[in-house]
Amino acid sequence: MKKEFYSNGKLLITGEYLVLDGAKAFALPTKFGQNLIVEKGKNQEIKWTSFNADGSVWFQDTFSFLDISNKANNENATVRNTLIEILHEGYLLNPDFITQSEGYQVKTELSFPKNWGLGTSSTLINNVAQWLKIDAFVLLNNSFGGSGYDIACAQNNNPILYHLEDGKPIVENVIFEPEFTGNLFFVYLDKKQSSKASIASYYNNKNKDLADDIAENNKITQEVLNATTLHQFARALEIHEAEMSNILEMKTVKESLFPDFNGVIKSLGAWGGDFVLAISKENPTAYFSKKGFRTIVSYNDMIL
Repeated sequence: MKKEFYSNGKLLITGEYLVLDGAKAFALPTKFGQNLIVEKGKNQEIKWTSFNADGSVWFQDTFSFLDISNKANNENATVRNTLIEILHEGYLLNPDFITQSEGYQVKTELSFPKNWGLGTSSTLINNVAQWLKIDAFVLLNNSFGGSGYDIACAQNNNPILYHLEDGKPIVENVIFEPEFTGNLFFVYLDKKQSSKASIASYYNNKNKDLADDIAENNKITQEVLNATTLHQFARALEIHEAEMSNILEMKTVKESLFPDFNGVIKSLGAWGGDFVLAISKENPTAYFSKKGFRTIVSYNDMIL
């Protein structure tokens, strides 16, 4: 019997990195996401095929149930190892998915190019959790790690405010329907960032008490949500970007790549790659295209 699961992609507007330490993060689920389709198989194995948005196969392999239960590792097969790790942690939370089955045929289907960074891993983890009837936040914590805001986006169809309280995820649905969404554009930098690596770097560089920074982040996040004009919204995110630049001891993306841009640019999630948010009074497509950045997605085309 065929089972199908779906999870939304994500974009983190405020609270990057600091969300790991309890800061409130404002995040938006995207119109793009990933399907997981499970059918009956045989031979005590999983035949796995992953499709990109254009229908091409980007990963294909077969894992025995023994590979999963033992977390078999192949040093030359990164994607295989990652997938086995997720399935192994799923097995530890619900062994029945292996012990009570003959096998599976599994397909995943992205509706966005996998290098976009909208949550290839988080949508997979949430889909696997739905399939195995386990807690997606626990599965994330036991496999990839991270704050879990991306799992919250995978599960919700509206903007969210997210934070960790004593390590537990707190998700609040919020209303975000400003009149200026026509001035918001997402620009792909074509530099895929590893969330795992970015988180490790953040912790390695963190050398001070962040209580004041978290309080400032939460204040700015509320200002972003309360903004009624483009100027208020842009100014709040400009301040946020400067604050994070100081914490991370990194130049902002505007300083690094777009110093002559007439507007505000905000990094989203891991700094240095994936998408940025461009806030502009005029459509900035020509500006970014001239600089070689040709994937520019309007707010209304990106966000649910």
